[in-house]
Amino acid sequence: MTLLHVNANGSLWRYRDLNQPDLVDLLAKLPPDRPVPILVHGFRYGPGIRGRDPHDTIFSHATSLPDGDLPWPPHLGVTPDGGDLGIAFGWNAYGSFWRARAEARRAGLALAALVGRVRAVSPSRRVTVIAHSLGARVMLSALPAINAGDIDRAILLFPAVLRSEVEEAFATRGGARTEIINVTSRENRLFDLFASFLASGGFDRPAGAGHSARHAGWADLRIDCAETLAHLNMLGYAIGGPERRICHWSSYMRPGVFALYRALIATPGALPLHRLTAKVPEAAEAGNEDWATACDTGGIAVN
Repeated sequence: MTLLHVNANGSLWRYRDLNQPDLVDLLAKLPPDRPVPILVHGFRYGPGIRGRDPHDTIFSHATSLPDGDLPWPPHLGVTPDGGDLGIAFGWNAYGSFWRARAEARRAGLALAALVGRVRAVSPSRRVTVIAHSLGARVMLSALPAINAGDIDRAILLFPAVLRSEVEEAFATRGGARTEIINVTSRENRLFDLFASFLASGGFDRPAGAGHSARHAGWADLRIDCAETLAHLNMLGYAIGGPERRICHWSSYMRPGVFALYRALIATPGALPLHRLTAKVPEAAEAGNEDWATACDTGGIAVN
């Protein structure tokens, strides 16, 4: 999979390096059944910032990174000269949390313009997004500016967004047919509470879980849930358990998670949303389609 590096420039996008291959040319060479995944980083990264440029760190082909961080492309099967196409989307999330949140809204318009370009050149192409932390706000902010189905599926890794923002996104034209997989865990609860307090002053809650009761396109993937991990293992995706009680990065640092994300991006028909979570046996036997997971869902919302 060839990786094209682009950056948000205000509400527009541009190539990181003008010597890169052109998006139109890459799409012309891409088989029509291949999706285009777009990778969106989270807080504290920014293009051109030494040591924090996402293209030189988590969006690079490095075998390892400082501070034990993990580069996404090798684990998603992205190679410098592969036959598929992926897009690394950089935006300025460096600085204060409030500044990054504001920038995420503008970057969402740039992401929408990028998605629109892909769809204009290749109208039947599936576009998917995988976003971490505040990158989820970028993705949600793109939905009002795109058409229904332009983003086929989004995988949000510990999204740093509010419940109201999720509801607003689903009410937009772009959110009408976008599937969203919310990767959530109690490991991230402290970050959830901190981010929601900074964003709303305590007047709104973290996105949390449970939106599937109102939106058929939402699925919670609780990777702190033993039943969920056992169910995924049965499907062929062995994912390691939590290594720390508090961690904002385990949604992509856990052993085995990228194999699952690759499958969710490449073969949505083989992994529809309803297959991702273990059913409560009693509810399944009763034929209840709105079954809950076997894990305890009480208490505050988690992400």
